[in-house]
Amino acid sequence: MNNTLHPPIIAPTAVEPVYFDDAKAAVKAVQKLYADATGFLRQHFKAIMAGGEIKGRYRAYYPQVMITTTTFAKVDSRLSFGHVAEPGTYRATLTRPDLFENYLEMQLGLLLKNHAVPISVGYSNTPIPLHFAMEENAHVEGSIEDRLQQPLRDVFDVPDLETTNDMIVNGESGLDPDGMRALSPFTAQRVDYSLARLSHYTATSPSMFQNHVLFTNYQFYMDEFLEFAKSMLKEPNSGYDALIEPGNVITTKAGTKGDPVAKLPQMPTYHLTAPNNSGITMINIGVGPSNAKTITDHVAVLRPHAWLMLGHCAGLRNSQSLGDYVLAHAYVREDHVLDDDLPTWVPIPALAEIQVALEDAVETVTGYTGFELKKIMRTGTVATIDNRNWELRDQSGPVHRLSLSRAVALDMESATIAANGFRFRVPYGTLLCVSDKPLHGELKLPGMATAFYKRQVAQHLQIGIKAMQSLKEMPLERLHSRKLRSFDETAFL
Repeated sequence: MNNTLHPPIIAPTAVEPVYFDDAKAAVKAVQKLYADATGFLRQHFKAIMAGGEIKGRYRAYYPQVMITTTTFAKVDSRLSFGHVAEPGTYRATLTRPDLFENYLEMQLGLLLKNHAVPISVGYSNTPIPLHFAMEENAHVEGSIEDRLQQPLRDVFDVPDLETTNDMIVNGESGLDPDGMRALSPFTAQRVDYSLARLSHYTATSPSMFQNHVLFTNYQFYMDEFLEFAKSMLKEPNSGYDALIEPGNVITTKAGTKGDPVAKLPQMPTYHLTAPNNSGITMINIGVGPSNAKTITDHVAVLRPHAWLMLGHCAGLRNSQSLGDYVLAHAYVREDHVLDDDLPTWVPIPALAEIQVALEDAVETVTGYTGFELKKIMRTGTVATIDNRNWELRDQSGPVHRLSLSRAVALDMESATIAANGFRFRVPYGTLLCVSDKPLHGELKLPGMATAFYKRQVAQHLQIGIKAMQSLKEMPLERLHSRKLRSFDETAFL
């Protein structure tokens, strides 16, 4: 082995960038570059683990796309994505172009249409970490460093926090050192990191995720979703084609393939799939704002079209009853997990498209309309806190703040999910179900809880699914509205 302080860099043969005026062709070129780069790393890692000689430092680079525009020519200002704001050079490092093929074709196609400049495809100067070059579910026996007799990072690149952060979506990136701007809200390493985390937390492949995501904080909802999904597969015209369960167990009309996991993952996830990922994914995130931030941080890289929170809450008004619904139109954020990324002085607005879809779904499923709907649903402010047992403290401070905010419900996840939707430009909404009223001494007893869950969970879930089906029919340019875009946005959705 070469023991010099600076071992030689062993990399694939360099290639010159190629320019395209066709989005499909550009994506195919990206896929070829990515396959060559990751194949190179896997090939040399396999050879070394089999006893081959280490001859240097093995490195391959992420592919990138780049455009340069020199005009302020006005584009269709109704669109919130698909164009850049001013002249300059813009680029994005890319990963998993197989997984993001449709997304990339759409984004690049809009750039070609709106700016009429060619797209450059080539390699970036960002190395691909070995961890992210491995195929999904790859398993390595034994200790890698025992075989290498030196740290892994001396032989292959490892994840780098400099390119695995949220500077772009947080609006902190500005110009690159070489004067270029970002095309995409996430770097390739940031995407790869989240794809790996999604596999870990949900025990399902990122490729199984659908564009419409439901979050909940109770397994009861997951059990009901599972039954709904199975019933949809029996319907010949349902539009759904498969159910994916943890462990990537796949059920279709033809039967079931795969073995269930021995133990459910931290965030059990089920995918009711439809063509072009237009189905519904449902995730049990568990309890608390930390879980809510964790999972939405990672789902966001898949660029879903909408995510909704369906969960239980404490009703804060005497006029509410157990089982009533709360449609959030504002949020009080005392969760604190996003304070560094999105200060609490930033308002989290209700999105009209989501609100209308949810209210219409409540009317359709419950049969209540107009003024009668107020019997079972309130639209108002939802407060999210990070202390589940806030009742055990002196209540005068929290209760006073809740009263001043005009809050009608309290939970531990909804504001976090909405705020991260706002931060990541993912349309969001919240519909909660009142399960207790601690300010009024109305808590569920065991028998009451059983009856409550049997009665309400199925209806609540049907409302969420109905809303998602409505949003699925909405044009993307309407759903991904300008309300979620800042002054200096990336062109990619």
